[in-house]
Amino acid sequence: MKKIFFAIVLSFSALILNAQKPLHYYIRPLIGTDKMGHTFPGATVPFGAVQLSPETDTIPYEQNGKYNPDVYKYCAGYQYGDKTIVGFSHTHLSGTGHSDLGDFLIMPTTGKLLLNPGTAEHPESGYRSSFSHKNEIASANYYKVLLDDYHILAELTTSKRVGFHQYTFPQTDEAHIILDLMSNIYNYPDKNVWTYISVINDSLITGYRQTSGWARTRTEYFALSFSKPFISYGDEKYDGREVYRGFWGKFDQRKNFPSLAGRKLRLYFNFKTKEGEKIKLKLALSAVSQKNALENLNKEIPNWNFDQVKKNGEREWEKELQKIEINTLNEEDKISFYTAMYHAFINPTLYTDVNGEYRGLDQNIHKANGFTNYTTFSLWDTHRALHPLFNIVQPARNADMVASMLAHYDQSVMKMLPIWSTHANETWCMSGYHSVSVIADAILKGVYKGNKAKALEACITTATHRSYEGLSAYMSNGYIPCDSNGTSVSSTLEYAYDDWCIAQLAKKLKNTGVYNTFIKRSQNWKNVFDPSIRFMRPRHADGSFRKNFDVLSTNGQGFIEGNAWNYSLYVPHNPEQLISMSGGKKDFERHLDSLFTMHLPDEFFAETEDITRDGIIGNYVHGNEPAHHAVYLYNYAATPWKTQYWVRYILNKMYKPSPDGLGGNDDCGQMSAWYILSELGFYPIAPGSDKYDLGSPGIVNATLNLDNGKKFKIIAHSQKEKNVYVQKVLLNGKQLNQTFITYKDIMNGGTLEFFMTDQPNKY
Repeated sequence: MKKIFFAIVLSFSALILNAQKPLHYYIRPLIGTDKMGHTFPGATVPFGAVQLSPETDTIPYEQNGKYNPDVYKYCAGYQYGDKTIVGFSHTHLSGTGHSDLGDFLIMPTTGKLLLNPGTAEHPESGYRSSFSHKNEIASANYYKVLLDDYHILAELTTSKRVGFHQYTFPQTDEAHIILDLMSNIYNYPDKNVWTYISVINDSLITGYRQTSGWARTRTEYFALSFSKPFISYGDEKYDGREVYRGFWGKFDQRKNFPSLAGRKLRLYFNFKTKEGEKIKLKLALSAVSQKNALENLNKEIPNWNFDQVKKNGEREWEKELQKIEINTLNEEDKISFYTAMYHAFINPTLYTDVNGEYRGLDQNIHKANGFTNYTTFSLWDTHRALHPLFNIVQPARNADMVASMLAHYDQSVMKMLPIWSTHANETWCMSGYHSVSVIADAILKGVYKGNKAKALEACITTATHRSYEGLSAYMSNGYIPCDSNGTSVSSTLEYAYDDWCIAQLAKKLKNTGVYNTFIKRSQNWKNVFDPSIRFMRPRHADGSFRKNFDVLSTNGQGFIEGNAWNYSLYVPHNPEQLISMSGGKKDFERHLDSLFTMHLPDEFFAETEDITRDGIIGNYVHGNEPAHHAVYLYNYAATPWKTQYWVRYILNKMYKPSPDGLGGNDDCGQMSAWYILSELGFYPIAPGSDKYDLGSPGIVNATLNLDNGKKFKIIAHSQKEKNVYVQKVLLNGKQLNQTFITYKDIMNGGTLEFFMTDQPNKY
């Protein structure tokens, strides 16, 4: 009896201790940094413009004139398995399948000055340094690592627009800080268009760099301030022969020259240091001007108090994390949850200076009046769960993101909403026009309160732009023929869903004509459904279905980053009709069963680099997004207990608190948003609808602290690892006789109760 008593006391004490930890304690930025995660482990504040992080190698985008597949591992600049660090740069993409950025790389060194990064095989040939994970710490808005080759302790933190470095040096007369203005992620020889540097005094420089990468016309200004004056400085130009050099040869520009320009520059700054001396740097960004970069620096971090800036960032993270407070069965689940919130709140990124100015898509300078401008819109991914999550816990930010999309539309000579936009550029990556999903969802839920008629106009104009990826054929035929389009089926399906979103927005605004047009277009998915095999299938311009067709292959079958088995489920706006055309609920259930239980051999996705074995369950590719809603379709096949079983299976299989803990690219927060919502017990299969389908919560309990002052509580009674099934659900004390709740149910506050069991309730 005494042993039982002390066990209860110890357990209670552990709960009390656990409850006292700040929520940002559970953030692990190293999660997802290996294999397919493509996340960065450095320092950033929520939605910050600066994401200051280490680069572990300099892999070129091309070799011998061809794409270098190894570069894919470095989408975020960092690979957990690497043994050296090249330096610390200020901009990154998080969890993407393509990349850019890596601006303004800084590396502290000692001893002989080396001005090339060297190689992983021969690190001694350059300025890179070996490091050990034993001496590496990554947490909320903080990164620390010991650079073994130089005995320098590197520490990083940030504000919204400023990266703050703190380097602790040994005693030496040969201390250097290198500013590599050639370094890029997904680099190639001509990526740097032009670079300019102005040395204002012995502790301040400003400048800019223009690059042509994934974002083909990108300009980034900076201001760099040192806490200690440098003794001397210089540069190394790698331009080779310049066609026209003017008469700058009158000066010796290699050392201590105040005005530098070229396509490829690396600068060095020399110091003498005492043992344990700290040299601090602040580097601010602006897309507008050097003046704005300097203003951002002075406004955001006017002092040299590194610890205070670190704490300010931790407080910002704590404020955001407190929007959802949870209790879990174990600490690992809590780490996974709050790290998912961390990843979800990285993108989209701030793209406005402190004075409200920003660079627009038209490359002109604009003033954001009444909103904050954002960039990094990976909309093919994030329209599914990230923006619907924002409508619950970040409504004000999501309204600003919608305003940013509409500003993009105003500035576009194409008169189109963003597809995949970043840093005042449209990349046209992926398919669909999923801005309309985000915009419609935000308006229908009352989040965006701006000019709704203008928003509808922007959606319609985008959806009728005949020169965009098969839209002309889609509008004329009701589908995209496979004769001239490699992703004809998936694009048809995605357009049909987006058209349904436009119809819902038109209905909200009482525009019957537009509603009728787009609700009809939303049925176009039927035109690529082959009833003879009950799969979506490529179709020729003459109306015939393609004969040579493989439902398992992800390559060359008419789908982008997926196969027919997954994409044939992509009718999120009308699952009932899809089920009917698929032979009814029993046949549809069998299709879903096969999706999760069959084996997909490697050969069927070998040529699709975004899909790996780690992200696959059966033939279900959770590591990629097209079928993220599929597990919830069992609810529509009258077998919700299978939704419950597989949701919990995916939560446990695809998300772990380790560097390889993500089953695929996080894709700017989509993978993490799926986890957050599913862990809470619900998920939006069709943004634009007010429904959130119920699954099986992984938490013990949770409280959503809503911006309107209300609280939405979730309780999972009898929660255990084996209790993955739901016996019944109560909403505010009343039993639900449906497998969904609504947005209003959440935002009105109240209590959602799941009664968990280890046996399926086959009602």
